[in-house]
Amino acid sequence: MEEKDIISRMNDRFMKMSKGHKAIASFISDHYDEAAFLTAAKIGSTVGVSESTVVRFATALGYEGYPEFQKALADWVQSKLNRVQKIGTKYKNNSQSEVIHSVLSADIEKINDTITNLDPNAFSDAVDIILNAETVYVCGLRSCEPLADFLQFYLNMIRGNVILLKTTSVTEMFEQMIRISERDCIIGISFPRYSMRTLKAMEFAKDRRAKIITITDSIHSPMNLYSSCNLLARSDMVSIVDSLVAPLSLINALVVALCLKVPDSVKGNLETLETVWNNYQVYLNDEINFIDEEPMLNYPLMKLKEAEGGNTDNE
Repeated sequence: MEEKDIISRMNDRFMKMSKGHKAIASFISDHYDEAAFLTAAKIGSTVGVSESTVVRFATALGYEGYPEFQKALADWVQSKLNRVQKIGTKYKNNSQSEVIHSVLSADIEKINDTITNLDPNAFSDAVDIILNAETVYVCGLRSCEPLADFLQFYLNMIRGNVILLKTTSVTEMFEQMIRISERDCIIGISFPRYSMRTLKAMEFAKDRRAKIITITDSIHSPMNLYSSCNLLARSDMVSIVDSLVAPLSLINALVVALCLKVPDSVKGNLETLETVWNNYQVYLNDEINFIDEEPMLNYPLMKLKEAEGGNTDNE
């Protein structure tokens, strides 16, 4: 069996860590390239724990001491850089069309893999949980933030009381979640490298007995430690960025399923929005629709002239 890397070890043990060890794990996860060159004392002073706590953290992960832990972290950072270099070598001599074909083919493969491995019962449960929750919290940070924005936008079209957790601070995140309870649910979105802030949000929600839905990449994801409703979508690194095509497709499917479950409610919400847009001319100044080759912006002026009996051709 392949030995787990240092980040996987931290993720696997995060839920059972002490407060001090969680602070160390969060710092290393978010600043691994910097942490690889810091002494135990420096990491301790940065996160507010003692040097000995950092050493105990290293041994708790299975390393003989901090030097071995630091070497493992440096090796992991180097392997990440090597992977990027290999990808660059792979595509270096390819034409632009070959790169497009290769990347899009890989994304198609990820979507097909997601279709094969997605649990339909978990998907159905997620739909019911979202519709029955009093308040829905959506959490996706770093590269997952666009996914969270997209999901929150459409959930707000379908139902009310949807809160998007947007923050760079764990403290601010808890402030936004302070009222979460067993009547609510939270949707956590995270892919490797898993966000420690998202994991902490899941842990807090679990302590408050809220329903938890995760959108992540595999059954081995630490996100699944907090949830019994896990939606899996494959996400692999293509270059220096992660491919989020399959997760976005999964979110699309979730939105469609929700709309089909409560069509009358969705229709009513959209009709209300349409009325608001029309009444307040939301799109009048920033979107021009052409009818019969004439911009709609010209129509009010044309109608006014017609009402006054004016004729622009004779003037």
